[in-house]
Amino acid sequence: MPEPLYLARHAETVFNRARRMQGNAATTPLTLAGIRQADAMGAALAGHFRATGESVPPLWSSPAPRAQQTAAIIADHLGIDWFAVRQDARLREIEVGRWVGRDYAEIIASEGPIIDAEHRLFRMPIPGGESYADIAARLADWVADVAGEPAIAISHGMTARVLRGLLVGGRAYEGVHIAPDAPQGTIFRIAGGREEQLLAGVGATAPGFA
Repeated sequence: MPEPLYLARHAETVFNRARRMQGNAATTPLTLAGIRQADAMGAALAGHFRATGESVPPLWSSPAPRAQQTAAIIADHLGIDWFAVRQDARLREIEVGRWVGRDYAEIIASEGPIIDAEHRLFRMPIPGGESYADIAARLADWVADVAGEPAIAISHGMTARVLRGLLVGGRAYEGVHIAPDAPQGTIFRIAGGREEQLLAGVGATAPGFA
């Protein structure tokens, strides 16, 4: 695994605020609150590296515009050239198929309950989308490629939960270990099979914001 890994969930977007599904097909810019969250994330990481004397590791990002916008603000704080940010599709959010762009309440009205409330996860399968096993497979491939290198990764709510599950464990769901939910803007430092919350986000935690 990357050692250590600084894993961050992107900041709030206009779709998050409107309770619409984002997936990966929708272009969803950050809100003003989201920009403030990303600014706080960058400041927290910069403060951490100043305090510890650690070198700033490479910055990875999902190719989704909301993750890239978050990454750009963080990169400014860390003195990282934006063009050095490593985009990787394996860090993208769960594919939500025919739910993309639709109002969350509308989906429930037309298709019934889509959330397993006990686990705070989507019920499977998502029509035309990914399973949690699909996400775990692509993330395991990314982890293997980055093995041994420190990294900062800007990803998404569901994807980050699966990645944390792979690295530090979590509750089993559909054969995949998935970590608890965390608000937008949260940063974890993961090393030695353990995670430490470096910054508590103040964004949404509710599932359904993929």
